[in-house]
Order: sequence, then C-alpha cells, then structure tokens
Amino acid sequence: MEIDFPSVPPQEIVDWEYAMRREMQEIVPNLYLGPYATANKNKLGYLESIGITDIICVRHTAEANFIKPNFPEKIRYLVLNVADIYTENIIQYFPQVKAFIEDSFARNGKVLVHGNAGMSRSASLVIAYIMEKYGLSYRDAFVYVQQKRFCIHPNEGFVQQLHEC
Repeated sequence: MEIDFPSVPPQEIVDWEYAMRREMQEIVPNLYLGPYATANKNKLGYLESIGITDIICVRHTAEANFIKPNFPEKIRYLVLNVADIYTENIIQYFPQVKAFIEDSFARNGKVLVHGNAGMSRSASLVIAYIMEKYGLSYRDAFVYVQQKRFCIHPNEGFVQQLHEC
C-alpha cells in the first residue's frame, strides 16, 4: 500500500542574517521553530501578534528553572525534558510531538517549538515532523528546515536516530 504524502509547501528563500537566530521562523504554515528567547516572560504580545496558540518547550531538567512555560493560562504547552547529548533517545518523543502539532492544527492553531537555542533538540523534533508529514528523507527534511532557520545543528546522536526513521 502506497502512502499519499502531501506536497511540501513551497519555500521563499530568505537571506539569512546572524541575528535571526534569536527569532523564530515559520517552517511550514503555522509551525514555527526558534529559541526560548521568543517565548520568555516579556514576549506574550509578540506571540499573540503572530497567533501562537501552542508551544512545545524542549529543555533539559537542569534548565527547568529558566526555560519554562510562561503563559499557561493563555497558551497550551507540551513540555519535554530532553538532554542535548549524543545518547539521548529523542525518537521516543516523535509520536507525542506529532499528535500535539496535529491537534493544534485541527483547532486552527499555530505551534512554536523551542529549546534553549532552537538549534538541536527542537530542530530535530521539527525535522522528524516534516519527515513524517511530507514523506521526506532526513537529508531532504534537514535542508528544507535549514533553508528557513539556517542555524539548526542537531547533535550527531539525534541525526543518527532521524536517519533510522
């Protein structure tokens, strides 16, 4: 049985500037990837202006005191405690992340996926979603996401796991 994947949305290539790593980028319609700085305590107005309804917060347990849900009364959160280390099993989170994103989309929501820097853990989860949703290989999904957020850099352990998907 052949699976019928949707087409990947067309890309508008943006000239990347180093400072853009501090911002979130829309990867596919209604799915954003960025650093925690885009969701910290003084960013509620910014998040609301974009229409963010849901956030996937990816952090190590040691980061829980400073990377945390700041607006649980206004935004729905999925908090994942994931270490950015070679041996971390990130694959276990893929089904939960996909279900959270799809549920948000079904409610016409917009999702921000962030870690600390928006480069490794959160990028790996977004790449996994793009692979699954659009039937892409790791390499194609990586290139697609990187064209939107140039600074992504999943750790090698995550890359190996994504190749297995």
